[in-house]
Amino acid sequence: MNCYPAPSPLSCRISTAAMANVWDDLDLLLDSPSSLTVTSTTRGTIKEKAGFKAAEDVVALRKAIEGIGTTEKTLVEVLTGRSISQRQLICKAYQEAANRTLVDDLKGDTHGDFEDLLVALVTPPPLFDCHEVIRAIKGPGTTEETLTEIFASRSNKQIKALSDAYLAETGRLMTHDLKSEVSGDYATTLLILAEGKRDESTNVDPAKAKADAKALYEAGEKKWGTDESKFIDILCHRSVPQLRQTLVEYKALSNKTLQESIEREMSGNLEDLLVAIVKCVKSVPAYLAERLFKSTKGVGTTESVLTRIMVGRSEMDMLDIRAEFKKLFGCSLYSTIKSETAGSYGQALLKLCGEDD
Repeated sequence: MNCYPAPSPLSCRISTAAMANVWDDLDLLLDSPSSLTVTSTTRGTIKEKAGFKAAEDVVALRKAIEGIGTTEKTLVEVLTGRSISQRQLICKAYQEAANRTLVDDLKGDTHGDFEDLLVALVTPPPLFDCHEVIRAIKGPGTTEETLTEIFASRSNKQIKALSDAYLAETGRLMTHDLKSEVSGDYATTLLILAEGKRDESTNVDPAKAKADAKALYEAGEKKWGTDESKFIDILCHRSVPQLRQTLVEYKALSNKTLQESIEREMSGNLEDLLVAIVKCVKSVPAYLAERLFKSTKGVGTTESVLTRIMVGRSEMDMLDIRAEFKKLFGCSLYSTIKSETAGSYGQALLKLCGEDD
């Protein structure tokens, strides 16, 4: 973790009203698209480069890496200016030309957060997620915050691709390794999500939504103690459209949001994970915008979170994340990154962010 100058107190303010509104206002929820069910590149900031020629980019990258000193500006311009698929073609052409992998050369010539970001850019997304999961569970202790973010915000398709990459990389089942690292109801919830089997039906059963809302109310607010298993079952298995209807029914029944009830009834990692699921059912971009803000506030900056989200979402929904960030915190993501990061690492993040809002 690096410490960069803290932003001016006036540069970013948490809007309590906006924060409450984005998580509590369910009026538009049923008709809005979800990143968990709709895969699109139209809301990304990184697009395919017209007239792309992998061989030309390889020449530029080799010159930047192999000369005296490393031309970091070239690395940033090339690798943040190409789509994920184009970067994979560059990696292939680079290995054929240099007889070395681009990843190895980047690791040899750059360091720290900048190296991590460049390596993330040239790593296929499922493999990058795989490496993040491995990093979260290896060594003493487990970084539950990372596991919560990844498994709450990824679609079935992304989780299955991650699981396949994990098996290819380690020779072991991801669920097997997770089981040995987490415990209790948190483990139960995480392992269900890690199977990537959430119902993907687009049909909504209003009667079932009412029944689920009633079951959740009776398992939590209306009960002495909490039946966590009911929350886990419903939140991990129902489709996103079905859960959105359930959230509406729950508020009508209890006069509270389900998130508020979870925060009242639970604690620790399980609370964090169930709240993250509810937030992602409502809006993955808003959830990730909140994660980005929390990674930059306070003393120092959590670069691993910044890198993971900025690289991972740059081609998917970064425009929506930027919009939610501005709505929630009253300042732009671009200006926040600019004030909290420095050097080539900061410049690369700004390229992935796109523009100032």
